[in-house]
Amino acid sequence: MTRVFNFSPGPATLPESVLRQAAGEMLDWHGSGMSVMEMSHRGKEFIAIHAEAEQLARELMGVPANYKVLFMQGGAIGENAIVPMNLIGATGKADYVITGDWSKKSATEAKKYGTINTAASGEGGKFTAIPKQSEWKLDAGASYVHICSNETIGGVQYHWLPDTGKVPLVADMSSDIMSRPVDVARYGLIYAGAQKNMGPSGLTLVIVRDDLLGHAIPACPSAFNYKLQAEADSMFNTPPTYAIYIAGLVFKHFKQQGGLKAVEEHNRAKAKVLYDYLDESKFYSNPVAKEDRSLMNVPFKLKDDSLDEAFLKGAQAKGMIQLKGHRSVGGMRASIYNAMPIEGVKALVAYMKEFEAQHG
Repeated sequence: MTRVFNFSPGPATLPESVLRQAAGEMLDWHGSGMSVMEMSHRGKEFIAIHAEAEQLARELMGVPANYKVLFMQGGAIGENAIVPMNLIGATGKADYVITGDWSKKSATEAKKYGTINTAASGEGGKFTAIPKQSEWKLDAGASYVHICSNETIGGVQYHWLPDTGKVPLVADMSSDIMSRPVDVARYGLIYAGAQKNMGPSGLTLVIVRDDLLGHAIPACPSAFNYKLQAEADSMFNTPPTYAIYIAGLVFKHFKQQGGLKAVEEHNRAKAKVLYDYLDESKFYSNPVAKEDRSLMNVPFKLKDDSLDEAFLKGAQAKGMIQLKGHRSVGGMRASIYNAMPIEGVKALVAYMKEFEAQHG
């Protein structure tokens, strides 16, 4: 069996050891005589799987006791509506910082539920840098301040923590969740789709402070009400059981690797290999301000975009796939999430050097 180096922005590559364990347990989980896919979410077997996944998430991220960990559905795009439905009712207003396409989509969706203020935007600079906090125009009366910690399309990432005073900070961490340690206590709410760093699509992790529960607007569906889901231990409705199981295996893998500090060191080493080469090359370029470069998504362009298809075809022939950039920006994008081995990044750089030598 030959495994490719999958640079997809999501769903993304998963640890091979996790896939092998899941394959081995597919027909019979721990002597239960059934697959996790077939288990009742009310049965003792799945309740044990769920409890372990939550405990590992809390341990890895250092989640304080006054925060709930919820396993929900709908992905981050679903949370773009679910967050304001649960939080904006406090004052009817929220601040959004726009650093790329995903935070822009978040703000657009939130406008259906209240008054949205664009506190800052990097759109004027084509989303190649994160606006400095000195440029933000925050509303002290906002229910929350929303950011996207890492933008997969533009390849910008926060490497500093915004100060929003007494207004809760909400972060969409879909593309860098568990890629590095974070101080959860500095956030009111964190949410993330699982399919980039934690598991398969279909699962959304939500970490929410207790005092933010119970403020949902009347139109909020019960299944999306954080308070009801917290009271039901994420089982108000049938949760995405198999995705939770896989996420739990991934969390266990992270713990075995040494926790999120070790994961971060691995991610920084991978990113350095690629960025160092991009900085020395005159054939490829990365448009992002160096202080805001993402450790997860690295966009780059060839000097001559007429060579793009040849580059992609050659990469695929060498077992490297999903390198085409997003249609809105073109070029290439290497998504190097947690499970991408450093060997994959080194193989990509070796190919890039070879292609540059042939076409530069």
